[in-house]
Amino acid sequence: MGGAAHEPSMEEILSSIKKIIAEDDGRAQPAPKARSRAASSDAAAPSADADNTVLELTEAVVVEQIVSADAAAASRQALSSLSRLIVKPDIAGADTLEGLVREMLKPMLKDWLDAHLPEIVERVVAQEVARITGQAQS
Repeated sequence: MGGAAHEPSMEEILSSIKKIIAEDDGRAQPAPKARSRAASSDAAAPSADADNTVLELTEAVVVEQIVSADAAAASRQALSSLSRLIVKPDIAGADTLEGLVREMLKPMLKDWLDAHLPEIVERVVAQEVARITGQAQS
């Protein structure tokens, strides 16, 4: 457990992460860094440093569209009509002989299970109870 003394604390890890993020933000966008300085000077706690400030992003970023609104609407309409044409099979392989046989056997299997399953379960449970309790089944 001597290795635990050399590990950095959670606060040290968080502060190093905040410093890295602040450095990355400073290189990528100098304007938000200037805002963070203004926000830190307005902070009520005089001991708060720039690493503990939270940037508040209020301006929306305008993204230039590659296609026009008319072209996008036409594409959406064509794709929606195409998606209505796609028919998904209920079971994989339903159109094969195996799938057809499986579908035909389901009602017969259900009837057989309804007729025989309670008797099978009762017999198996009785055998297991007898085995566990050490009684021989006659």
